Amino acid sequence: MTFIFIAVLYLGLNLGQETSVLEGYPHKPTLSVQPGLVVARGKQVTISCEVTTGAQEYRLYKEGGPHPWRTQNTPKATNKAQFLIPSIEQRYGGIYRCYYKTPAGWSEHSDPLELSVTGLYSKPSLSIHPSNVVNSGETVTLQCVSSLGFNRFILTKEGEQKPFLIRDSEFVNSTGQFQGLFPVGPVTLSQRWIFRCYGYHINSPQVWSEPSDLLEIYVSVSQPQDYTMENLIRMGVSILVLVLLGILLFEAQHSQRRTQHASGRKSSASFIVANTWE
Repeated sequence: MTFIFIAVLYLGLNLGQETSVLEGYPHKPTLSVQPGLVVARGKQVTISCEVTTGAQEYRLYKEGGPHPWRTQNTPKATNKAQFLIPSIEQRYGGIYRCYYKTPAGWSEHSDPLELSVTGLYSKPSLSIHPSNVVNSGETVTLQCVSSLGFNRFILTKEGEQKPFLIRDSEFVNSTGQFQGLFPVGPVTLSQRWIFRCYGYHINSPQVWSEPSDLLEIYVSVSQPQDYTMENLIRMGVSILVLVLLGILLFEAQHSQRRTQHASGRKSSASFIVANTWE
């Protein structure tokens, strides 16, 4: 009886899945952006919404904007819709999602895509102390500094799309500037460690400053120290000291014997002279 129940349940699930596929159940689309998630102001940007089943109507939604933000219709079903921003500005920074329509209805929204615009404020400076040459396996601290009152600083690593680290801003009384401190490491030779930093205000988190100058951490390999020669030198010095001490001790003993011998000879001479006078 249990076997029959399991078999019926299995067939029912499979039938349900096949029915969903046949009816064109709208799967969640994929949202991407070119040239990247972080774009300098004035650059052209293309946001793409891709699907697997094909669709004729696509919608792009931006959080905080009109709904839909953009709509694209095509005469025939396609697997991709592209939304072009010819020159990106501050107002385009934000979080986007897309969805599409099929005969079965509207799809789920895509996963969110966060697009950040840079170049709205002057650039901060990025530094590392005491040196940008470190040993493999060490952890270092990078300092992003600005005279502007940013709420947060962002550290990005060359070759990666998303921010590497985000830190709250700290005010430095001694300099009157704002800083973000980023611990990085342990660094290794297996990759390059090249960074930039940005600042932004918390009320517009997708609107960033100009990027700082690039900073590269150079990784060196600390050679294991060879103590063989050092130990041999120490042993040689110790032996030499012992030899010198032995010589000094021998000389002292020999000198003492000579003094005792001379004293004995004087005593004998005095005794002879005394007997002669008698």
